[in-house]
Amino acid sequence: MMALGLCAFMCAPRSVAQTRITVRVSPTSASVEVGTGTQQFTATVRRDSANRGVRWTLSGAGCTGSACGTLSATSSASGTPITYRAPSSVPSPATVTLTATAVSNSTRKTSAAITVRPPISVTISPASVSLNVSATQQFTASVANDPANQGVTWALSQSGSGCAPSCGALSGQTATTVTYTAPATVPANPTVTLTAKSVRDTSKSRSATITVRSSGGSLSLTISPKRGGLAVAQTLAFTATVVNDVGNAGVTWSASGSGCSGSACGTFTSTTRTSATYVAPSTAGIYSVTATSAADVTKSVSATIGVTDLPGVLTYHNNTSRDGTNTKEFVLTASNVTTPTFGKLFSCQVDGAIYAQPLWVPHVTVSGSSHNLIVVASQHNSVYAFDADASPCVTLWHTNLLDSAHGGAAGETSVPSRATGGLVGNGFGDITPEVGVTGTPVIDPSTNTIYVVSKSVNANTQFFQRLHALDLTTGNERVTPRSIDASISVAGTGDGSVNGRVAFDPRNENQRPGLVLSSGVVYVSWASHEDRDPYHGWVVGFSASTLVPATNAVFNSTPNRVGTLSYSRGGIWMGGGAPAVDASGNLYFITGNGTFDANTTGGSNYGDSVVKLSTTSGLSVADYFTPHDQATLDTNDTDFGSGAATILVDQPSGPVTHLVIGGGKQGNLFLLNRDNLGKFSGSTNNVVQTINAGNGIFATPVFWQNNLYVAPIGALKQYVFSPATGKFNGAPSSQTAAAFGFPGATPSLSANGTASGIVWAADSSQYCTTQSPGCGPAVLHAYDATNLGHELWNSSQAAGNRDQAGRAVKFTVPTIANGKVYLGTRGNDSSVLGELEVYGLLPN
Repeated sequence: MMALGLCAFMCAPRSVAQTRITVRVSPTSASVEVGTGTQQFTATVRRDSANRGVRWTLSGAGCTGSACGTLSATSSASGTPITYRAPSSVPSPATVTLTATAVSNSTRKTSAAITVRPPISVTISPASVSLNVSATQQFTASVANDPANQGVTWALSQSGSGCAPSCGALSGQTATTVTYTAPATVPANPTVTLTAKSVRDTSKSRSATITVRSSGGSLSLTISPKRGGLAVAQTLAFTATVVNDVGNAGVTWSASGSGCSGSACGTFTSTTRTSATYVAPSTAGIYSVTATSAADVTKSVSATIGVTDLPGVLTYHNNTSRDGTNTKEFVLTASNVTTPTFGKLFSCQVDGAIYAQPLWVPHVTVSGSSHNLIVVASQHNSVYAFDADASPCVTLWHTNLLDSAHGGAAGETSVPSRATGGLVGNGFGDITPEVGVTGTPVIDPSTNTIYVVSKSVNANTQFFQRLHALDLTTGNERVTPRSIDASISVAGTGDGSVNGRVAFDPRNENQRPGLVLSSGVVYVSWASHEDRDPYHGWVVGFSASTLVPATNAVFNSTPNRVGTLSYSRGGIWMGGGAPAVDASGNLYFITGNGTFDANTTGGSNYGDSVVKLSTTSGLSVADYFTPHDQATLDTNDTDFGSGAATILVDQPSGPVTHLVIGGGKQGNLFLLNRDNLGKFSGSTNNVVQTINAGNGIFATPVFWQNNLYVAPIGALKQYVFSPATGKFNGAPSSQTAAAFGFPGATPSLSANGTASGIVWAADSSQYCTTQSPGCGPAVLHAYDATNLGHELWNSSQAAGNRDQAGRAVKFTVPTIANGKVYLGTRGNDSSVLGELEVYGLLPN
């Protein structure tokens, strides 16, 4: 009895104490703006002797998880605040319940009601107006999501000065309206800003621009933008400013162009008194958008707009001929690519150096809206899709190719590549600081698919290469990424062979060349990292729809051992160039130094050669050309394959119809007959023509209007082709005054058909690795294609470094589309690891 009595006496009060625990939350209700709004809450727990505090939870009838919002902590001690952050979209219903439950007694809890409200926004009407001195104008503000109708406060200001009585006065103010009276005389700064600021949320405001003019002054017009470029059916907003517009009559809008009338020149939407949105027509050309005064029809002002029907820059050097031309450029001309009217518009930051050429695609629907896309791949194994025109830069999607959704495993990273701690090459850090995506991707516009190869390594030093097929609208994988590994092999006894097979090595093989898409097959090529043996040149074809290796579509440039040579090599890198493709689907590429015996019976090695691969039934050598001094090239590391091949326009009336040209470190450009490349002779080169361009060539030439443009180390040079002789006319017809340091440059060309040719080339000689002479910005140059001695513009000319690019990347290729030039860089190589520079016509 004594024991039972003692328990009854000592245990009962503990139970009673537990029931006395109380929880109070402060505040008990709150209203928080969607996306950015936060609110602190505090729970006070009484009689919580162990001070165990509360657990916090969120719930709602219209949301679960993070859709209800997030908390800075899921538990707290009594009196310690936590922070609630609103979700990115308003739940339905919009009320979220925040519950604090005592840890010591879960039956004790209390809640706060949180209303997630849409963001407050302010609009003002009219948005701009011109007024005579002493004239009045009423303005109205509208505040969205202002439940208490608190309205706005009104204020006047002027840029660069205070707003003394000389800038006008306000009267008759209400929560949503005010009357402005212009001053009696035009102030020194005639532009006055009227700002309506939300009372409920003072961070939200909108302003109107008031231009004060003298009564009776002459009417004048300006338009913004003055110039620009559009893809067909793309839109552009225009604004007209009218000074001394008696009666605020505004303007009327019209469009005109050569050979068009009415709506065929373009249409207008969202038209107001002084603004309109121009919708480009479906026919490419050069158009004028005109604003005409409604008060005085003799006064008008126009903007010039180039409209392009370019289907896209979807592959390395613009097309499968690799001739580097965009002949559908209706904006950029020799007269407007000048420092006053052309320059850097904006830049887009990425997470690694950009070695691959940016690709441009028009009219892609992303998240329900149509955009022109510029697609960029980085050495950090990321792919970005940016709006090609929006300034400041707008990222439409970004995907990293090493996460689990893209085939990666935990712990995978891009491959360190540097002089110290590098995992590829011979310690030169030729690609710095990492290897991820190096070769230029290729895009299939018919399926909105971008094909790209990633390279990575895990903590166990296992190397991975994968071919990805990404949805161009989302960045998601269309099919499972394809591992590229030792399962790909050929019969052979060459360097690295095991039991008569040469297997692909994902560590040593460098996917440097641009990818090829032809007849439903993606062709990928490889060379090496810094001649780290063993390696070979490889070309492998994969089904574009499944990424499964195509039947018999594996080519190895040096599969077999020759004599006592300890290496094989024969890499395909071509300064980043991609194999060219002819009308029959044959691939043309140039190999680097390596073993060669193709001239012998049963020979299978094609070091230092132009190779023509048939794709009719898998991959097979259809023809080749090898310089007669191949052995010397191999011994001295003067690769023939440092440059890439360009297919010339067919010459049906010339002595040789089908031509291809390319060169390498020796500086020799070989013009070859594609129907009979010339094979090998120990005494002579069986070629159509040899042109010595001077120094080494690490580039892909441009061919346009019977002109070849090539930039070896030194000057960018122009050679004229004669259709009658089927050869080039000897010495260069023009060349640049500026010299391009190693590695020279791969130029690109923009033109309006056969006119307005501009050659673009980037000097990337300060490319910021241990192999370069220094580290500095890339310098983009623009030259008149009819005379390279006439430089139109370069990115170092404008004052204050206005047009300066990020730090240089070796083998950078500019992309020109829709009046803009896109250039990949490595940013500032510290806080900004990669940067896409966007140049174009300055809007005003």
